[in-house]
Amino acid sequence: MKKTLKKIMPLAYGQYYNVYTLLAPKKAADSAFRLFCTVRKGRVQPQQADYLDGAKLEVEEVAGHQVQSYHWPGSKETVLLVHGWESNTFRWRNLIKKLREADFNIIAFDAPSHGYSTGKHLYVPLYEEAVNHMVIKYNPKHLIGHSVGGMTIIYNQYKNPNPVVEKMVTIGSPSEFHEIMSHFQNILKFNDRVMKHLDAYILERFGFRIDEFSTSKFAQSLSKKGLLFHDKQDSITPYHASVAVNKNWQDSTLVSTEGLGHSMHQDDVNDQIITFLEA
Repeated sequence: MKKTLKKIMPLAYGQYYNVYTLLAPKKAADSAFRLFCTVRKGRVQPQQADYLDGAKLEVEEVAGHQVQSYHWPGSKETVLLVHGWESNTFRWRNLIKKLREADFNIIAFDAPSHGYSTGKHLYVPLYEEAVNHMVIKYNPKHLIGHSVGGMTIIYNQYKNPNPVVEKMVTIGSPSEFHEIMSHFQNILKFNDRVMKHLDAYILERFGFRIDEFSTSKFAQSLSKKGLLFHDKQDSITPYHASVAVNKNWQDSTLVSTEGLGHSMHQDDVNDQIITFLEA
């Protein structure tokens, strides 16, 4: 029964929006966007709490959200860690161990609606506000982002370039917003009329069209040194996303792997990150 419901519910939403856009297109688009941005998991689990609680720093006020930050002190440069969708700071535990051994000063935070932070929704422009807040407040020399976190740090340095930031690392990150939205459409099976109204809604609210949000395009303006990791068999975000970003990011290197998956917690990946930061 549960499996059947999981299959039926997205299709029901799709049909609902197909009809709703005929009656109230702006309200339908707002509702569809909220559904798209709804965070369903990623809160701190009991087995994660002991690790995170000991490193709590402050509760930051960002765009109406209370965002939990963390600190692992070190004498070297500050590194800011930015996790992915439906995750939290605990996902960095393996890399944090390596960074602490190398004596880096580590700042991390739970995205709005994730971990200990407040909210129900997350979208990249909101995440970028949180990243920018942390960059301005803590002056990190290095930014590291996983998945949507990687997309967000590129958008942040495109929108609000900061001279203090010198190096950036992305891990399994998407590039083209239209690919993400097409996947959303494919799951719900809503028609192109709904997508058209979603595009208009996003333009009015954020100032860009779906096709215009592209980290591969944003990367053309980056002057930082970049290191990109992506597995060729990544089932969550397509490998070609990092290929495109690397092509347009003049001072970047792409590390292609096979069989490491999307999360990339492996020691070899983390060791390469440390080497890159220390170079």
